[in-house]
Amino acid sequence: QVQVVESGGGLVQPGGSLRLSCTASGTIFSTYAMGWYRQAPGKQRELVASVDSGDNTDYADSVKGRFAISRDNNAKFAVYLQMNRLKPEDTAVYYCHAGVYSTYDYSRGDYWGQGTQVTVSS
Repeated sequence: QVQVVESGGGLVQPGGSLRLSCTASGTIFSTYAMGWYRQAPGKQRELVASVDSGDNTDYADSVKGRFAISRDNNAKFAVYLQMNRLKPEDTAVYYCHAGVYSTYDYSRGDYWGQGTQVTVSS
């Protein structure tokens, strides 16, 4: 079993900052990628940022230069999303994704957190 837990959402004014945290735990041998997705009301879930096992990062065009994804150097399966200069259009539920290889048979699996609400409003 794999658990993915996010934290750090909340209400912030436009131009403000938030930092999201995500930790995956359980029967994980390694991760092939971890990242953040978001879903706004009436819209499809979209990639915000991801980092793979080689520390290669990928960002949505709409957040480049404002958001930064990073790994926790002290925890194998944890990532952060630093969000700066937030805009009202960043309002969404943010989900953490963990792509893992199982300790049992090294099979690949995708796991999601429960989501954390980010609201950008004055």
